[in-house]
Amino acid sequence: MRGTPKTISLRRRLICDLMHASMGVPFVSLSRSLDIRRVLEARAGATTPAGWAAMFVKAFALVAKDEPVLRTVYAKWPWPALYELPKSVALVAIARVDDGEECVIPQRIAAPDAMALAAVDAEIRRAKTAPVEDVPMFRKIMRATRLPLPLRRLSWAVGLNFGRQRGNWFGSFAVSSVAAYGGGELHPITPGPFILSYGTVEADQTIHVVIRWDHRVTDAAPIARVLTRLEQVLNTEIAAELRTAEPKPIRAVRT
Repeated sequence: MRGTPKTISLRRRLICDLMHASMGVPFVSLSRSLDIRRVLEARAGATTPAGWAAMFVKAFALVAKDEPVLRTVYAKWPWPALYELPKSVALVAIARVDDGEECVIPQRIAAPDAMALAAVDAEIRRAKTAPVEDVPMFRKIMRATRLPLPLRRLSWAVGLNFGRQRGNWFGSFAVSSVAAYGGGELHPITPGPFILSYGTVEADQTIHVVIRWDHRVTDAAPIARVLTRLEQVLNTEIAAELRTAEPKPIRAVRT
């Protein structure tokens, strides 16, 4: 059968490099439905509520502040070791259209636990709409993706295998979801060590969450505890911050 050869675009090359870097990572996953009744109530009262990606990014970082294992990466060089980062660094998978092509590019957000929720949300929204060349992380990624294959492999290896560089290039955790397109249980692949995905809000006011992690870093019991703590943070700290945001105006009722 004769087909049509197509050149791999720069954006697809990035995904190819990402998949190559993710090979061999021993991922394990745990999923659970979280009760988010309180955060839903708080979000309903805000004029311009933060998106779910921003809420999960900040909530996970707040949990990681008290759980150092969530800031720990596996590094191979100069010898295999676990490396604890001083702060959380999130990578958010941004689905967008660039030059007429649908693509996914990661946006880096450093120390989201120390940022206002609105600021985290603004970073994500800007990454979705701003030109690629106007987003520093995107420029950095595309510059590396333009390198010849041997140099790309070398740059990825340096970024992945030195603990200090791991936070700069790949962060301590990632967030990815297809909830905006109808949901579904997504099990994305990254170099790790942690990646969180969430679905759509259900009628019983729950949301399904999946955490995949590098089994070399930790085990299932701590992650089960993390999911419990994540539910608490969403319904307390995140809900409280939503309540302090600009409330919806109350419409006067004519009598």
